Amino acid sequence: MINQKEFTQRRKALMELIGPGGIALIPTAPVKSRNRDVDYPYRPDSYFYYLTGFAEQEALAVLIPGREQGQYLLFCREKDPEQETWHGRRVGLENACDIYGADDAFPIDDVDDIVPGLLENCSRLYYAMGYDAAFDEQVHGWLNGLRARVREGVCAPTETIHLDHLINELRLFKSPAEIATLRISANIAIAAHRRAMECCRPGMNEYQIAAQISHTFMERNAQMAYPSIVGGGENSCILHYMENNTPLADGDVLLIDAGAEYQFYASDITRTIPVNGRFTPAQKAVYEVVLNAQEAAIAEVYPGNPWIMPHLAAIESITEGLLNLGLLQGELDSLIENEAYKRFFMHRSGHWLGMDVHDVGEYKVNQEWRGFESGMVLTVEPGIYIPAGDEDIAPKWWNIGIRIEDDVLVTDTGHEVLTAALEKTVAEIENRMSQHL
Repeated sequence: MINQKEFTQRRKALMELIGPGGIALIPTAPVKSRNRDVDYPYRPDSYFYYLTGFAEQEALAVLIPGREQGQYLLFCREKDPEQETWHGRRVGLENACDIYGADDAFPIDDVDDIVPGLLENCSRLYYAMGYDAAFDEQVHGWLNGLRARVREGVCAPTETIHLDHLINELRLFKSPAEIATLRISANIAIAAHRRAMECCRPGMNEYQIAAQISHTFMERNAQMAYPSIVGGGENSCILHYMENNTPLADGDVLLIDAGAEYQFYASDITRTIPVNGRFTPAQKAVYEVVLNAQEAAIAEVYPGNPWIMPHLAAIESITEGLLNLGLLQGELDSLIENEAYKRFFMHRSGHWLGMDVHDVGEYKVNQEWRGFESGMVLTVEPGIYIPAGDEDIAPKWWNIGIRIEDDVLVTDTGHEVLTAALEKTVAEIENRMSQHL
């Protein structure tokens, strides 16, 4: 679990980057309406939570390096017994300081009265622009109000800087506590995928498998890191399939892309399984091509190696595999150069992972692919998708969508697959599926 000492260290690291004369505004996420009188379950903004550990709605963190009266200010809701009876407990101003480490706390309703005075005479304003239009407008109003008072000797910040770039670099490198939390998230997702394997059988509906996954998350105090993809047969060839409402047919494959979020840290796993517990020869052949490609890609994850290298390894392995299966014809080098593989493998082989399932962090630095460094976490997820209908492809290959995805930590000497415990080979999956619930 991330403790308050680590949140304090994160704020300190960010303020060192901002330096004297700068001020940072970090709002939490707004409440989103689902439909009449119903809001979506609330989740704080990842940037805000990363720096504060504060999960309540209607809050704003302000960091002012070097301010004598306090460098970390937190605006939040006041205690209100009547509102808490209706909507749940609030932290309140006193606890914002005593528990969450704020140097001072103010009512969120007072931001328009207090924040302009904090901005006054700061030379640089840091905040993540473009994420919340309402907050952007509010900030612009504060700045315009200060500029209108220039004849009074009031100075508004003359430079506005995107804060997200600075925080992204901090978030890209995971601390031991973050890695421990990611391990728990990964283990919860592993349990969910195993439950799906064990309960899957022909005649079930995709939503029933999705329900088993959600059940496993919730009974372990986690939630979905993203809407689960549970696609059988032709749906396995839709990369971001969301409907999850089709019966599972005997002889089809089932692609399951599902990850847990535990204490605001995500896992992201994909496995593809046979609905009836046994891969057909064609399904097995495609599966082995994807598995070989994933193993080749994971082998390229080590300190100093450029980010793109796992993807290039996957491309070469998949193209060679498709050539061997007869799904591509020609010379290997020419097929790679002409991107012939994109007919069947059209996405990148991974992304950063952390608080967000597609986590923050630059993939290039100074226009060059950045090298892996210890503490980075990423997914590795090659795939092959062969929808029905192409007359130049034998029907035995139709509706085979295979993706295999694991979560990988870059270590000092190489890498560690955080999700390695989950069955992945054909034999392992078939054996797990024979253990029906």
